[in-house]
Amino acid sequence: MSTINNISINQPLAMPTAPKIGDQAAGGPSFKDVLVDSIQQVNTMQLQADQAVETMFSGGEVNPAEVLTAVQKADLAFRLTMQMRNKLMEVYQEIKDIRI
Repeated sequence: MSTINNISINQPLAMPTAPKIGDQAAGGPSFKDVLVDSIQQVNTMQLQADQAVETMFSGGEVNPAEVLTAVQKADLAFRLTMQMRNKLMEVYQEIKDIRI
């Protein structure tokens, strides 16, 4: 069986490291850049998992274990992104509720 070239199972799921305070002045990435990059990585994983599932169901020669791994990686990355979003919304609500 041939493997799908776009799926890289051996690469670990790595979230970008958060920039340290003061890195913006030194040319480091902004919070927005880190956030957008993370979302793009999750989207890429989901697109690769969709492509792998489509290839498997259309009769293409693909290793089912690789397809399952790609789908699980995409699911885990999406769940992590949703948890980060939920935490950010909680923080936003707490800040919004602070009375000055």
